[in-house]
Amino acid sequence: MGDSNRRLCSSSSSWSSRFMLLFMVSLIVVTVSVALLGSKNSYLIFNSYYPWQQQSSLPPPPSPSATIGFKENQEGKKEGIWNNSMNGPHIVVPIMNDTHSMAPPTPVSARIEKYSNLERLEASLGHARAAIREALTTNEDHHTQDPDYAPTGPIYWNATAFHRSYLEMEKHLKVFVYEEGDPPVFHYGPCKHTYAIEGLFIQGMEISKFRTRDPERAHLYFLPFSVTMITQVVYVVDSHDWGPMKNTAKDYVDVIANKYPYWNRSLGADHFMLACHDWGPEISFAVPNLYNNSIRALCNANTSEKFNPSRDVSIPEIHLPSGTTTGMLGGPSPSHRPLLVFYAGGVHGPIRPILLHHWQHHKDPSIQIHEYLPKNTSYFAMMRQSKFCICPSGYEVASPRTVEALYTGCVPVLIKDHYVMPFSDVLNWKTFAVVVAVEEISDLKRILEGISGRRYLRMVKRGREVRRHFEVSSPPRRYDVFHMILHSIWLRRLNVRVRDVGVP
Repeated sequence: MGDSNRRLCSSSSSWSSRFMLLFMVSLIVVTVSVALLGSKNSYLIFNSYYPWQQQSSLPPPPSPSATIGFKENQEGKKEGIWNNSMNGPHIVVPIMNDTHSMAPPTPVSARIEKYSNLERLEASLGHARAAIREALTTNEDHHTQDPDYAPTGPIYWNATAFHRSYLEMEKHLKVFVYEEGDPPVFHYGPCKHTYAIEGLFIQGMEISKFRTRDPERAHLYFLPFSVTMITQVVYVVDSHDWGPMKNTAKDYVDVIANKYPYWNRSLGADHFMLACHDWGPEISFAVPNLYNNSIRALCNANTSEKFNPSRDVSIPEIHLPSGTTTGMLGGPSPSHRPLLVFYAGGVHGPIRPILLHHWQHHKDPSIQIHEYLPKNTSYFAMMRQSKFCICPSGYEVASPRTVEALYTGCVPVLIKDHYVMPFSDVLNWKTFAVVVAVEEISDLKRILEGISGRRYLRMVKRGREVRRHFEVSSPPRRYDVFHMILHSIWLRRLNVRVRDVGVP
């Protein structure tokens, strides 16, 4: 991985036989290494603190009467939460106190020589938790500390707490990227593809200031394989054989678990994978601790398919035909959008047939619902002419349409079941998107026309504001999609503590 000339992104969906040969040789080496290294016993233990509390689907807006407060968990210990409403967002930050401290009981500076490197890392996370907890409880304004961007407004559940958490991430977080494995499956991914976020994140992580070459300094460990490339290089088309793909992930984890102590000491809890391909969750099941303990950043964030929002991270699916957002951002003002609603897409999954049954070929010309676009009609031009853009689930819950709508200034209309929206730990989606239940599809026109002009304009404005968090930039910029993904992973890391064996 020290080779600066290594290409990190794929622009093609097919691979030549020489890449296949290269991969198979690498896989054989990995498998042999596992056999020779054998297994090691863990010398550290994993301890989970205050599980993430988040609903499995879009949370409703917080109650106006909700106030920041505390509640007790099942063990009777206090937790800091965004607010005390059952309908509000659910970021949980542990309380620091004398009887249950996340940091050592005395200042690190006073006893620095007595603490292991791991304890010092955990102490830094303890200080970050305390700072976020302070922002939650005091709502102190830290905007003056950030010259680039000051999160504010209703698009955030708690803008001040998010800002503090983001700044703490920049201050503390270090990520170690395992160097084992060769392209095209490892350290490589698609960048001109529906699953482009895989290649873009791998590329961003390679050059990120958050990366450390010293694993002893890391709070998180990244498993740099691309599920999309596994499906293209390892999978035999129409074989329906998952074995080789699952073995690729399993063998890789076996290698790093036997070469380094970090996987075994936490059972994978401070490790993360990222996959946008629909098969990502299934491949992760091949490694029990990867599924049970690790942080999985997935586009396919479907709670009915074992996505756990208390530990897993929902990431956006972004289709970049050219590999960049050039020409994709922006659109006409609301007054120059003659269409009420637009959708075009294949009949995939259970929701789209219902949508097309009710609204395809509708007599109202402002309703443009198509399975296939008319000849010589531009998909993005139609989005830019529309006030609302339908974003239904297909075979899987994720779709690039949501981000495309935000890019073009069209208000997303989400019709999905069991979907955890990207960054919903921070973002209040109902302030800039419309959520329609599947059983309400027949009332779509009434629902959209019932949105007042004033509310629509607010949603458009908020959509422009939130777009920065979904934009792809090279190199990555603060608060863009790369950093928002990393921030969601950072929040999950704050909810676990890794300890040395024998440390109470």
